[in-house]
Amino acid sequence: ELEKTRYKKSYGDKGEELAALYLEQAGYRIMEKNFRCRQGEIDIIAREKQYLCFIEVKRRKDITSGHPFEAINPWKIKRICKTALFYLQTHHLSDATPVRFDVISIVGEEVSLLRDAFSFQY
Repeated sequence: ELEKTRYKKSYGDKGEELAALYLEQAGYRIMEKNFRCRQGEIDIIAREKQYLCFIEVKRRKDITSGHPFEAINPWKIKRICKTALFYLQTHHLSDATPVRFDVISIVGEEVSLLRDAFSFQY
């Protein structure tokens, strides 16, 4: 069971590295990876033009257990939003900072980016 957990973490970490490379090639500037706090975790925080982007990365070997985008449920969205709010507060960023929530889906080695995947929710 521990070995399975390690493999899943390693697979996810590799997915986040793939996502970061993809984002950099798309013109994003990576600010932080794996931001964690009591509220939750955000995989990647980056800037694209005027936006501060909070990016969730989901990776699957294939779509037999569903598409990675489907894993972003209302509970996950609320958790990401609370974590983003905490990030903004602790980094003394203005409420006027334009933010966006993006999701990267990786199936096998194919990377897809969904900009503005969802709106801020409390």
